[in-house]
Amino acid sequence: MLSDKDIIVRLTLTVVLSGLIGLERQIHRRTAGLRTHILVSLGSCLIMLTSLYVFDIYKDITTLDPVRIAAGVITGIGFLGAGTIIRDREGVKGLTTAASLWVVAGIGLAVGCGFQQAAVYTTILSLVVLFFLRYIEGMIFFEEKKKA
Repeated sequence: MLSDKDIIVRLTLTVVLSGLIGLERQIHRRTAGLRTHILVSLGSCLIMLTSLYVFDIYKDITTLDPVRIAAGVITGIGFLGAGTIIRDREGVKGLTTAASLWVVAGIGLAVGCGFQQAAVYTTILSLVVLFFLRYIEGMIFFEEKKKA
């Protein structure tokens, strides 16, 4: 059984990690920003902790699979992400925000089950993708527009 300290550490870590990704989305004025990303990840973490708790309570009584609840989270986040995608005359917007919501759900699940190293590393990689690849894309596509 997890101690209260373990639970608080996991919930706090998921807020910090998902907050970093949400901050990047907020800085770029996306509809799903800081608070949305934190809440998605925090909810995912709580659901994973609940899965582990239920598994621990019933492990001697019946067979349970704590991963089944996590799978439901990932499916549900797909619907939330779909709500951030908007199609207009210029194309499709919101795909990166939808993807980042899906990633923070995974981060929350990872922190919830105690896989903190993977959650931290995933957060770092996500921030690299969101912050730095934006500039590389801009440089590449700017050069292509100049040639055209």
